[in-house]
Amino acid sequence: MRGCGAWLAVAAATFPLDGCAVAALPCRVVAATLKVVPVVGHTAAVPFDTCADVID
Repeated sequence: MRGCGAWLAVAAATFPLDGCAVAALPCRVVAATLKVVPVVGHTAAVPFDTCADVID
């Protein structure tokens, strides 16, 4: 049951997203994670932001 609840939460979180937004989600998640890193985070996130922009 616990795994089923996790899958339902993931499905509910992605439900309002369009097809392209779902495809760009991994790029956006990686970019947001990298931006947390001090000093070099924003620079390292640029390729992933570009990836998400191209997909959208």
